[in-house]
Amino acid sequence: MQTAMKPPTQITAISDERALLQRRITSAIVIVTLIFASLIVLLPILWAWSTSLRLPKDSFAMPPQWLPTDWRWQNYADVFAQVPFGQYILNSLKVTILTVAGQLATSTLAAYAFARLRFPGKNILFVMLMSALMIPLFATIIPIFVIIRNLGLADTHEALILPALVTPFGIFLMRQFFLTIPTELEDAAKLDGAGPFRIFWHIFLPLGLPGIAVLSVLSFNTHWNEYFRPLIFLNSWEKFTIPLGIVNLIGPASQGSTYLVLAGVMISLIPVVVLILFAQRYLVEGIILTGSKG
Repeated sequence: MQTAMKPPTQITAISDERALLQRRITSAIVIVTLIFASLIVLLPILWAWSTSLRLPKDSFAMPPQWLPTDWRWQNYADVFAQVPFGQYILNSLKVTILTVAGQLATSTLAAYAFARLRFPGKNILFVMLMSALMIPLFATIIPIFVIIRNLGLADTHEALILPALVTPFGIFLMRQFFLTIPTELEDAAKLDGAGPFRIFWHIFLPLGLPGIAVLSVLSFNTHWNEYFRPLIFLNSWEKFTIPLGIVNLIGPASQGSTYLVLAGVMISLIPVVVLILFAQRYLVEGIILTGSKG
């Protein structure tokens, strides 16, 4: 006795339902995993924020309390009373903004040259530039310090800004993004008589905003939170950046109040969070497009 065969349309419908169910299960697993990972990342930040609003005696209460016990906003005012934290913020803004601006200028120009222009030794130069990514900062800090001292820039913000104006990672990132821009746009501009700089300014820069946003956020976050180089190059308290200012809050022999230190940490997070919130749309687009072409 032969079994009745299902019609093709019914078989297709069953297959589509199974595929839809599998996609929903996969999406649910991904969402649950991301929520769990987000909680792991956010819990230390939540504890730091809640501790920054407590009395000193409640800083390490057991069991840990995830919400503030007293909501002491005065703790944040105490940060500015304890050290010149406002000056530290201005110093960090100066160093970070000028460094990011310089890196954007050098990275976009060099990336355009490596992505679109033809010149002798381009590939060799690019390989040499990328090899610099493998050299750790600790291996170059002594030569940089000697050069900075000989130039008379020790204990100045220029000692932090000038060596960081060129970043191999930024050049690589923007080159990868510029490679995704269609060559037809460039060819059309050449037919209209546009030169390389005009093409770069009117085509690559506007279309490169997502990549520029990614580089800006990464560079801002790196230099805003940088501790090692300011520790080496800066000696005067009035020139300290925020990471060194937070160390001042810790005090000698780590005797500073925990709530003051964490309040300073939470204040230092504000500019980075605001920047990411404003640039998140470009960040997602830039990260996707940057890796889409090698």
